[in-house]
Amino acid sequence: MKDRLIGGFFVGIVTLVALLTGGIVTTCILAVVSIIGIWEYLRIYSLEKSVFAFVDYAFTIAFYALIFLNKEFLFFPAIIGLLMVILAIYVFNFPKYMDHDVAKVLFIFVYVTVLLSYVLRLREMESGLYLVFYLLIASWGNDICAYFFGRALGKHKLAPKVSPNKSIEGFIGGIFGAFAIGIAFAMVFPEQLPFTVPVFGGIVAAVAAMASVIGDLAASAIKRNHDIKDYSSLIPGHGGILDRFDSVIYIAPIIYWLVRLIEMVF
Repeated sequence: MKDRLIGGFFVGIVTLVALLTGGIVTTCILAVVSIIGIWEYLRIYSLEKSVFAFVDYAFTIAFYALIFLNKEFLFFPAIIGLLMVILAIYVFNFPKYMDHDVAKVLFIFVYVTVLLSYVLRLREMESGLYLVFYLLIASWGNDICAYFFGRALGKHKLAPKVSPNKSIEGFIGGIFGAFAIGIAFAMVFPEQLPFTVPVFGGIVAAVAAMASVIGDLAASAIKRNHDIKDYSSLIPGHGGILDRFDSVIYIAPIIYWLVRLIEMVF
């Protein structure tokens, strides 16, 4: 329990610093977190020290630099460039690596770096300082509400083969809890958020909360595929970066594009 509390405190401090500061500090923190996440994932396939890994690390740094410099038009060329480099490594080291190694390395970059980079993109929006709290509402707020609803009412398993403790009742309760918190947050900060009516804040939180469960279950399914408990032991009592930020990785682009859609339509 002591290790878990210390680890939770560390994660909380890093998360708040990354979300509140913005600019170069947030960029650097997210780049480091992404590199660690890639390292954790590549360890599953014993590729964390391969040339593939260092290419992923280098492109991660470059990708965050593009965001910081507002060069979004280079995102897609960067991903294509990564694929070309990976294929070149595959060819000139043949038959050391297999074709599925190429797919793994590219997928891990997109899953960790590209998806997590939306935290920075969300933070850099005009209302970013307040919008990033929807990441916490949809992940941590949803988890807390789902836990209490599940304990009180949970009878039907949501995905028993992946996560036996999650219930359908907890899933629904977490979504409604996030919806309520999202509305309340929008009502407290009406001038700081881009929502014309508070219910939009609830919708963003609810949709993202629903998605956060998928992100959590996806990360758990990957671990079960490979018979591992945690991605690493980096955070005492909590596992690794991917164990703690699995839902945030998944929901960051969803919140970003929902907010953009609301801004454009309303």
